[in-house]
Amino acid sequence: MLREAATFLVDTIFDWGYLGIFILMTIESSFIPFPSEIILIPAGYLASKGDMSIGMIMFSGLSGSMAGAFINYYLALFLGRKILKKYGKYFFINENALQKMDEYFAKHGHISTFIGRLIPGIRQLISIPAGLARMNLVVFAIFTALGAGIWAFILVMLGYTIGENQELIHSYLKQITIVTIIILILLASWYAYIQRNRRIKGE
Repeated sequence: MLREAATFLVDTIFDWGYLGIFILMTIESSFIPFPSEIILIPAGYLASKGDMSIGMIMFSGLSGSMAGAFINYYLALFLGRKILKKYGKYFFINENALQKMDEYFAKHGHISTFIGRLIPGIRQLISIPAGLARMNLVVFAIFTALGAGIWAFILVMLGYTIGENQELIHSYLKQITIVTIIILILLASWYAYIQRNRRIKGE
């Protein structure tokens, strides 16, 4: 089933070209989350055969990721807050909770967005709390692009180097994911340490 889906996506990407990558990554990054691996790894493989350009794959993939992230951001901003203000009390979410979320993302939204874009299962969803908290749009865009760009580059290069070997892809992708999560934990710990020291000095 997975092999058939991957084959279909390779054919679709080849037929639609960079527009196909943009559309699929927009969908992947917004309301229908599915693994970006099955989009960008096949695209990287096509680049290794000379059928596509790595630069254009990255541009199309990152543009799609940003478009999907903005869709989630604005849906949460314009609809999510209204829904939470009206029905949030049934889920123990009140104005005070929303205020705290606003304050958190004002202070730590950049690191949360960056880390979130690199964690499987979270990368598509991190835009929603950012929109709910009305995170600064420029900061949101910069750190979303950084996180999405790093992950896209990893997947494209994985497809470029070992695109035909499904077993190696699965093995390397698992290892890369583990290493990425460890690095992000260290980054989050370092960030928390810096913030704590700043609070101590400010007291």
